[in-house]
Amino acid sequence: MNTKVLKTLEYHKIIDRLTELAGSTPGKELCKNLLPSSDIEEIRMLQAETSLALSMLYQKGHVSFSGVTNIRGSLKRLEVGSILSPAELLAICRLLEVTNRVKAYSRKENSEEEPNALDVMFEALQPLTPLANEIRRCLPSEEEISDDASPALRSIRRAMRQMNDKVHAQLNSMVNGSAKAYLQDAVVTMRNGRYCLPVKAEYRGQVQGMIHDQSSTGSTLFIEPMAVIKLNNELRELEIKEEKEIEVILANLSGQAGVEQEALESNLTLLTKLDFIFARAQLSKSYDGSEPVLNNHGVINIKKGRHPLLDKKTVVPIDIRLGQDFDLLIITGPNTGGKTVSLKTVGLFTLMGQSGLHIPAFDGSELAVFDDVFADIGDEQSIEQSLSTFSAHMTNIVSILKEANERSLVLFDELGAGTDPTEGAALAIAVLSNLHRQGIRTMATTHYSELKVFALSTPGVENGCCEFNVETLRPTYRLLIGIPGKSNAFAISAKLGLPEDIIEEAREQLSQQDEDFESLISDLETSRVTIEREREEINHYKEEIERLKQRLEQKQETLDASRERILREANEQAHAILREAKEYADTTIKNFNKFGKQGIDSRAMEQERSRLREKMSSVEKNLAIKTQRAPAKTLQAKDLHLGDSVRVLSMNLKGTVSTLPNAKGDLFVQMGILRSQVNIKDLEKIADVETAAPYKHQTGSGKIKMSKSASVGTEINLLGKTTDEAIAELDKYLDDAYLSHMPSVRIVHGKGTGALRKAVHNYLRRQKYVESYRLGEFGEGDAGVTIVKFRS
Repeated sequence: MNTKVLKTLEYHKIIDRLTELAGSTPGKELCKNLLPSSDIEEIRMLQAETSLALSMLYQKGHVSFSGVTNIRGSLKRLEVGSILSPAELLAICRLLEVTNRVKAYSRKENSEEEPNALDVMFEALQPLTPLANEIRRCLPSEEEISDDASPALRSIRRAMRQMNDKVHAQLNSMVNGSAKAYLQDAVVTMRNGRYCLPVKAEYRGQVQGMIHDQSSTGSTLFIEPMAVIKLNNELRELEIKEEKEIEVILANLSGQAGVEQEALESNLTLLTKLDFIFARAQLSKSYDGSEPVLNNHGVINIKKGRHPLLDKKTVVPIDIRLGQDFDLLIITGPNTGGKTVSLKTVGLFTLMGQSGLHIPAFDGSELAVFDDVFADIGDEQSIEQSLSTFSAHMTNIVSILKEANERSLVLFDELGAGTDPTEGAALAIAVLSNLHRQGIRTMATTHYSELKVFALSTPGVENGCCEFNVETLRPTYRLLIGIPGKSNAFAISAKLGLPEDIIEEAREQLSQQDEDFESLISDLETSRVTIEREREEINHYKEEIERLKQRLEQKQETLDASRERILREANEQAHAILREAKEYADTTIKNFNKFGKQGIDSRAMEQERSRLREKMSSVEKNLAIKTQRAPAKTLQAKDLHLGDSVRVLSMNLKGTVSTLPNAKGDLFVQMGILRSQVNIKDLEKIADVETAAPYKHQTGSGKIKMSKSASVGTEINLLGKTTDEAIAELDKYLDDAYLSHMPSVRIVHGKGTGALRKAVHNYLRRQKYVESYRLGEFGEGDAGVTIVKFRS
């Protein structure tokens, strides 16, 4: 990968962010040296590691690698048998403490899960807890060796404290006694590691001892009195013993560390790599990244991609495709509209993906693996080399054309700019045609209309544009593929207040071909907006249908559960009734047997029979369905015709004959919204009953009721009618139904816009003979029907 493109696409800024997230110095070094790879298997491994670490971050939170330092120099010294300093031993201790912490972080609750790549690394960590504890016990800090490091050291230091006390006691007695008059100050001081007294120079003969130093003026001599020389010598001997014992302790600790040299080396390597992996995961988490799907076919399909260096709360996501239906994408649009950001997003995503970093885009985004990425973006003008902007760009383009191949991604910003527009457009077309013939994946931004025509007329080349809102004079930063960008110069100028006559004069300067082309682009833009709006409506309807489907499924599940519960309860009640009946039968038989043996006592038997009858009556009152009465007249199949009004005795409901009886006497009867199969023995013709003798002399009103009962259906269909037509027809129907003594009727009005349903409900609300009304439930027609109940 050429290094120039890393700077052009600001790859180093991503690496700087990554480095900040690493917790250890070796981990930061790995982050700094991260470069894109072109080996797809290596990249997939890096991406998988990042995804696994990101999953752990979301599940378990952050893990710190702070405390890991590069101890390889110390390990080399251990290899040759050297003794490590307290600082080096403490660095090893901190490494082992981090190892223990990271190992604990990796433990899983479910040990049956298959181990992944990170699990293998976590498992290989060796905390070496005894060694860490021993170092920490002996070395509380870099400047201190604990008294508990060894029994000998404890004994030596106890003797040193005692000797110090003796020296101070002897000197204090001299300071406060015989030597007080000869001292410059009444203090005990130390020179060259030995305790001394500050004696005035003129009294040097009065205090016998060894002179170790004198003041800068020569007026004070620091004399070690003869009385404490022996004690100071003994104290110095103890200090030498202490130093030797400390050396023994450090040698012992170094020896223990040397035994675990390989484990320490492995821990350092693993922790550094894990720190690097978790830094990549934290970077992904910071910008809501996802693992891209990698391919070797040059296909790029970025879904809702966001440039990682822009604020994720304000940046507009873009969709970019390249390499499948077309390998050359030409993006047009106004300045500051997001063209360059689109180029940099594709290039930077490619570099990040090939470095094992997640990209800030939706799941399922695809990236191609390229051997090289080339970019000509920004102002390449060079004063030092006496190059104009055009010359600098062309020098870069020449270099790209020499090195690029079918395994390269090429990005051009404002290709052909900086020179005569006609020649610049021709050069741009020639350069792009050359790359297109080689099958090199290329993206270019431009203002030239000639390139728009080139993209429209060349197979494998596609137009794209960055959307611009002329009303607000602001870009939307949305990238639209398949549509060339329209020049908005005239519209923007008019919005900014340029006189209309000047704009008209400018329009006259355009050729008819240019004007027609711009009009075509304008029509395409209008069509795109319309299609997008319709697509949004379709998606809204799809979502609504999906919600309704889920509601229906939930209702069906509720009904199924209710049906199972009702059947279960009914079976339990039936079982209880049967059991109770059996117990009463057994009791009755037992009583009658008793009465038979004792002789017939008719009075007692009558009392028992009355008691059983009362019990049966109380049970009958609790039954949901009473015992049906016998029909007034036994019906034959020939007595029934389609549309005859009948009463279903077992349900005590009126209905209409829907089918004629079969050989077994079964037929279907429509009872309001319920259509049920019954047997002819369970039916009674209503007409026969209502035309019997008691009704022969009824008035005209009674005759109307009879005729209505025979002709009015239990349902009215208002579909396809206007509101006025429907209400007029409904008014007549409800009068007829009420006169026919129907308990309830069903009004079919459909869902539609809801206007007809609203009109029907407003009408029902004003009718005094309507007791209540409601929308249909699941299985009754839902919101498309209304069930009306009349007052009795």
